[in-house]
Amino acid sequence: MSLSKRQIVIAALELAEKQGAERLTMRSLAANLDRRPSSLYNHISGRDDLIEGMRALVVEEIDTSVFAVKGWDDAVIVWAESYLSAFAARPSCIRLLATTPITDPSTLRMYDIVVSALVRGGWADGDAVAVMRTIEALVLGSALDAIAPSSLLSLDAVPLELEALRRSLEPGHRDRAGARAAFVLGMEALVEGLRVRLAAERSSSGPPGQT
Repeated sequence: MSLSKRQIVIAALELAEKQGAERLTMRSLAANLDRRPSSLYNHISGRDDLIEGMRALVVEEIDTSVFAVKGWDDAVIVWAESYLSAFAARPSCIRLLATTPITDPSTLRMYDIVVSALVRGGWADGDAVAVMRTIEALVLGSALDAIAPSSLLSLDAVPLELEALRRSLEPGHRDRAGARAAFVLGMEALVEGLRVRLAAERSSSGPPGQT
């Protein structure tokens, strides 16, 4: 049975999660699919093309429709939450997809939607990209935090003399100190800070035509 490009890319995502993205090669993927590597090149031009196909599948799960119906500040929160869910589901691919050049058209369209909404909201062109990247950095860091082992920061490992940290790590505070709560707090603080910054920039620039 012949394979489609989509089937190959889905298999690549699954293999990366099982064995680690650093071990993903066209040869290992072909072996996993019980195919010769040469047969994959009928659909995929090489590893870079494969990675961009993987990126496109992840981006399919990220919601950008909200930018058409909400202001930039509320929309980026929804966007960030869906972005987090998409990447947290594939933790082994986070570093791979976050550190390779982006050429996938669907990813670039997503960024254009976000940047366009920010510009409509009053952000300058270059600043809009910086805002988007700042939010994206929080999302990717939070995705890694979400899949970190519970023992990463454990009360059992904290010396008795570090009283403030021990109190904050008590089981009763777990819901408020976990990865999800940290992401929500970070997004709320980030968006509120961005609102304040944008308002200050508008105020300092004065009314249109004023110098």
